[in-house]
Amino acid sequence: MAGVIRVVCAAVIVRERLLVVRKQGTTAFMLPGGKPDAGESPQQALQREIREELGCGLTPGRELTGDFSDTAANEPGHIVQARIWLALLDGAPVAAAEIAELRWVTVDDMMTLPLAPLLRGKVMTALVHGGLMPQAATA
Repeated sequence: MAGVIRVVCAAVIVRERLLVVRKQGTTAFMLPGGKPDAGESPQQALQREIREELGCGLTPGRELTGDFSDTAANEPGHIVQARIWLALLDGAPVAAAEIAELRWVTVDDMMTLPLAPLLRGKVMTALVHGGLMPQAATA
């Protein structure tokens, strides 16, 4: 049985663009966030991770509902299980800590960008079907 990695993530959408990050030494883009530390609530962990990774604060909104689990992008043999909040950033994000790159992407951009399995499959679908991101212009 594959190990399960529990994470918290922020879905930050501004002008129909989603903020995605790529960690150092990896190729796949994913939502910003990470693993909670012992004793942290999920929202505390999310706020800490965003401060560490993007150098800014975060105001979490509603949590997305659904099954957000898929093959882990960077940990072979593991499944990542995510809790995802729509969120607003309190400041301009910059790549910090283990983040090598950040991008604001459209749904069309995501069709060709290397994405983590969870983002490419379930998260992107939930954002589009939930009316939070527009349908891709290209089929």
